[in-house]
Amino acid sequence: MKPLWKSRLTMIAVVVMFFASFGLALYLIRSGWHPTATRNAGELLAPPAALGTLGLQAVDGTPYVEWEADRRLWRVIVLPPASCGEPCLKLSDTLYRVWVSEGRHADRVQILWFGEVPRGAPEYRAFRPMRPSTALREKLPASHVDGSLAVYLIDPNGFLVMRYAPGFDPTGLRKDLARLLKVTE
Repeated sequence: MKPLWKSRLTMIAVVVMFFASFGLALYLIRSGWHPTATRNAGELLAPPAALGTLGLQAVDGTPYVEWEADRRLWRVIVLPPASCGEPCLKLSDTLYRVWVSEGRHADRVQILWFGEVPRGAPEYRAFRPMRPSTALREKLPASHVDGSLAVYLIDPNGFLVMRYAPGFDPTGLRKDLARLLKVTE
C-alpha cells in the first residue's frame, strides 16, 4: 500500500500538468504566436471583407439573391480579365472539376464568374455568369492585381475569407471546400 503523501503528490503532479498546458496555450495566444504552417491551401484574408449588399446581377440582368446564411452556400468567385481566352477556359474546367469532386455537398457551392465566359466552358447548375461589378472589385484586398486569375472564396454570411493566387493547385481548393462544407453542415 502506498503512503498517503505519495498518492497526493501524484494527484498534484497530474493537476499541475493539466493546467500547465492551458497556461502555455494562453501565453502563446497572448504573445501573438501563430503556427508557421496552416491546414488551408488558400491565403486567409484577415480581416475578412464584409461584402454586404452590393447589388450583384446575373448576366441576364436579374438580381443575384445575395447572402442567405441559412442556405449555407459557399461561393467561389472569379473576376477574369477581358479577352482571357485559353487560361480562363482552363480555369473554368478546373472549377467544374472541383465542384464535381464535392459530391453530395456540391449543391452548397456556387461558382460566380464576373465577366465574359470563355467559349467551350462547361455548363452546370452551380455556374453563375455574372455582370462585372466595380463595387465587388473595390472590396477586394489591395493584393488583388487587375487582370489576374485569382480565385476568391466567400462564406455563407457574405464575407470574403480566402484568396487563391493565379495558378493555384485545385486540390488545395477542393480540400479547403470539403473541410468548410463539413464544418457548416
